[in-house]
Amino acid sequence: MKLNIVPARTGLQWVKLGMRTFFRQPLALTGLFFMYMAVVLVISQIPVLGPMLGAMLVPAATLGLMAASAEASSGRFPMPTVLLSAFRAGRQRARAMLVLGAIYTAGSLVATGLGTLLVGDAGSGAAADAQMPEVDTRTLLILLLHSPLVVMFWHAPALVHWHGVTPVKSLFFSVVACFRNFGALAVYGVAWVMVFVAIGFLVSSVGLMLGGLAVARSIMVPTVLILVAMFSTSLYFTFRDSFRADDATGEAGPPGEESHP
Repeated sequence: MKLNIVPARTGLQWVKLGMRTFFRQPLALTGLFFMYMAVVLVISQIPVLGPMLGAMLVPAATLGLMAASAEASSGRFPMPTVLLSAFRAGRQRARAMLVLGAIYTAGSLVATGLGTLLVGDAGSGAAADAQMPEVDTRTLLILLLHSPLVVMFWHAPALVHWHGVTPVKSLFFSVVACFRNFGALAVYGVAWVMVFVAIGFLVSSVGLMLGGLAVARSIMVPTVLILVAMFSTSLYFTFRDSFRADDATGEAGPPGEESHP
């Protein structure tokens, strides 16, 4: 497995590939994303252990959605079982994915606890008093503290599954790849923000014209979920073009067409 450095403009290509692949199988990819969300929602309702079990599934679910994107990009219909890809590649890699899940859960608990400790309920209280629930200092801080986890786990599940990298090494390689391809990921992120803002503005404007604020809100929720499903489809391409299989190792790369800018 070798790191592949790509130019910044590749970030736009990742967005385009994600959209193109999503529209090849929109119902399947949206359904798989909703299925994952439903499973996490149900598990999170389990007292005490629910949130931790849900967090442990994040790396495996990320890999499952990437595998679904790989199937769709190759012209195949992604079946629901693709979400279990992380646990169908042998005992060793399934165990490694569970280790990743445990590390992610621990990191998430630390980030959430630290954010709560630093801000407490003050941020939420101030937001409630100002009747501006969207401005929540505690939530924003917790999201910021999760940023290192996002970088560490951006490529890690795919590296474990498709290249057989150990959990700790996969986290290290993910960080290195994100920094080495920072330009492409920055363009990728900005492009997706612009897509979300543009489509959100268009949909909300149509909703306001059709029936006011209530209608706008009612159609914005499914629109945002579909956009997130489309974004998750594009994650596969950020991995595929950031790494390539080393023929000398015999490791298999991800399925789908090989395309490295």
